Amino acid sequence: MFKKNDETEILISDIGTKGEGIGKINDFVFFVDGALPGDICLIKILKVNKSYGYGKIIEIRKPSPDRVLSPCPVSDKCGGCSLMHLNYEAQLKLKQKKVKDSLERIGGFKNIEVSPVVPMENLRGYRNKAQVPVRNVKGNLEVGFFAKNSHNLIPVTDCYIQTETSSSILEKIKEYAVLNAIPAYDEENHSGILRHVLIKTGFKTGEIMVVLAVNLKEGKPLKNQDSLIDSLKVVEGMKSIVLNYNSKKNNTILGISSKTLWGSDYISDYLGEMKFKISPLSFYQVNPVQTEKMYKKALEFADIKETDTVIDAYCGIGSISLFLAQKAKKVIGIEIVEDAVKDAEFNAQVNNIKNAEFIAGKSEEVIYDLINKEIKADVLVVDPPRKGCDERFLSAVADFMPEKIVYVSCNPDTLARDLKFLGEKGYNIKEVQPFDMFGFSYHVETVIMMTSCGFKSKSRL
Repeated sequence: MFKKNDETEILISDIGTKGEGIGKINDFVFFVDGALPGDICLIKILKVNKSYGYGKIIEIRKPSPDRVLSPCPVSDKCGGCSLMHLNYEAQLKLKQKKVKDSLERIGGFKNIEVSPVVPMENLRGYRNKAQVPVRNVKGNLEVGFFAKNSHNLIPVTDCYIQTETSSSILEKIKEYAVLNAIPAYDEENHSGILRHVLIKTGFKTGEIMVVLAVNLKEGKPLKNQDSLIDSLKVVEGMKSIVLNYNSKKNNTILGISSKTLWGSDYISDYLGEMKFKISPLSFYQVNPVQTEKMYKKALEFADIKETDTVIDAYCGIGSISLFLAQKAKKVIGIEIVEDAVKDAEFNAQVNNIKNAEFIAGKSEEVIYDLINKEIKADVLVVDPPRKGCDERFLSAVADFMPEKIVYVSCNPDTLARDLKFLGEKGYNIKEVQPFDMFGFSYHVETVIMMTSCGFKSKSRL
């Protein structure tokens, strides 16, 4: 029926998991990058499978009422902000629908009530972290972001969702690299030196860390690196300049070894009244304004009593743990990244939190150690990576059932999968609250409260 390179008109009726428009012609589905629900588009067919295909917009013959002019000149090319051409209210409704659809389609939950997404207050410069690749483009060293579904670099220094200071820092690094003939990294040949620039900013402290990921053996300096330090250290708020050694042929941004070239080994920031240490390798939420709201909601859902013991799995640098510890008798945090555990312990000490313990290891393994020690948990909080929770961990939770689970998720699909497992083991969803942490993208964070149905005995975790 359809062939590659054919042109056809299509009404876009939905949007996919990566922000692509979805339309149907006689039940044949087309995915169209950049299209929005309500658009009527003339498309060129790029690829045809048995029941679906991919198309490219040639002309928008009738735009969606929710279509707006993107504030970024490269958003249609860059892979970072796939929804900049969609008005913000529609973005929020889309994310609410995404959570609901995943819970119903994957989780099997019927008529689930999903609260409206908590919106962001400010969309400009909301990220406290910039991860910027460095590559050669037409023979010139450039910094920027990868195009959608590729590693082709789109040169960008002035990014709409990054801080203005990040832009000036990138310009300085680019100037240094060009003047000193520092070659950009080449992925195909595993050659060149400068791979990535990572910029972390404490929104409340104003402190800045710059990390340069380099394809060098550990301990080897950059050429004329003192001139780079002199250029960067005068930036207002600059507190840390770090060289990170990543000589492996892979797609990871940072290696495991770093050297501080100037200033401190870490920066600090606050969530609420809690102060946190942020190291080059430690995870810290990129939208601190929304993070604070989200953690308050998690604490509200947990409804912790002063006699409660709380397990915080996938705890990172202890950001949620310390919020929980203000209410609980004891909090036990579990985290696989040892540097993050050290930061969590430091953060507890700085904030005078004495009822929080942090354990380095896989959550699915540590949880069984706690079970064997007959440590009781009244509330379980989980904040896993995008892949969700390990099934062994969920099995342990289900077998030794805590009364309440608060699940913080960055992926509605794996969230739904995990909640289905827990639902089959005796838990009910009580509340679902999404948060917009990443404006202009299709990503959404969700906080879920589940409670035990009561047909199993209280856990001994």
